[in-house]
Amino acid sequence: MSKLLTTMLGVCAVTVVMAPPATAQRDGIPRTPSGRPDLSGTYDIATVTPLQRPREFGERMSLTAEELAVIQSDPDGLAQVFNLAPAGSDEREAVRNNETVTGFETGDGNREAPPAGGDGSGGAAGNVGGYNTFWIDRGDDGFMIDGEYRTSIIIDPANGRQPPRTEEWRAAAAARAGSFRENTGTAWWIEDDLDAPGPYDNPEDRPHAERCLMGFGSTAGPPMLSVLYNNMKRIVQTEDTVMILVEMVHDARIIRMNAEHEPPEIRRWLGDSIGWWEGDTLVIDTTNFTDNPSLGGASRDLHVVERFTRVNADTLLYNFTVEDPNVWTAPWTGEYVWPASDHKAYEYACHEANYSFGGILRGARILEEDVRKAAGQ
Repeated sequence: MSKLLTTMLGVCAVTVVMAPPATAQRDGIPRTPSGRPDLSGTYDIATVTPLQRPREFGERMSLTAEELAVIQSDPDGLAQVFNLAPAGSDEREAVRNNETVTGFETGDGNREAPPAGGDGSGGAAGNVGGYNTFWIDRGDDGFMIDGEYRTSIIIDPANGRQPPRTEEWRAAAAARAGSFRENTGTAWWIEDDLDAPGPYDNPEDRPHAERCLMGFGSTAGPPMLSVLYNNMKRIVQTEDTVMILVEMVHDARIIRMNAEHEPPEIRRWLGDSIGWWEGDTLVIDTTNFTDNPSLGGASRDLHVVERFTRVNADTLLYNFTVEDPNVWTAPWTGEYVWPASDHKAYEYACHEANYSFGGILRGARILEEDVRKAAGQ
């Protein structure tokens, strides 16, 4: 029978999932009147298990018995195995194969608010304009499937990492990097032409996350991934529609059941999602994205297939496959656990749009005025 085991390992809680056997297990699975698994509920998807597998693990999908023993015997074992700084530090920083990976302290309800002006340290905590550990809650959970502690969310390719990017994507990325200008506190966009358009001319010119229109880091997806904070998801299920409410920026994904995709000229920020049942698994197919999907680097031709399977009354297994021929040279697949939570997904109040956005535009006007005065205007 499928089981959910939660083991407290010092400061690290590890969610253990036994995947359902091939023959359907109906006992203990909440079902709708029509007999379908009832996926409704609130889930906290935060996990410290990385999306991409650290290179030192190679093609090992699971930790060894020795690595698991470290986790079970040491309160900071999880941090050691995944090369993170100990829990309780201001930032978890690691360098894996010349790639700097930054993580953050897990949630602590007793921690104090940051000092005015930042705490003076490096990274986000060091300045008043950035996030620090008071606000960040990535969770302190890893997950197991079939009794094995996974080394990454990605399971295909075999190395647990995204496939190589296409040559076209690399060329476009290089062009974008070449046009990047560091913020020097000046209105650089009009230094050569006082009437030139700039990145702060209109609210619509700013990124979606900055405008509080969408969350960042593919929190709403698809695929839906764990991010810095606000990782709660709420599913509301009917026979005709499934709604997934995302805590960050209260994005709401609407999945039309047994429907056809909209015409290709109709594009949506979260894509056009349709769903159907394959046995006890809900399958969601999403296409018709805009030019800037939530998944970083993806294009308007992104295609995502998600699968939700209820493992038991308290757990969903979430599987997804990503395909975008403009960006990656091959599809890639991941899966991880969605544990049920008795917490509520509260309304998200986005500070940037409520207060800071006006300041961003006003600040740009002041900088432009300085340039014009220096030019004698």
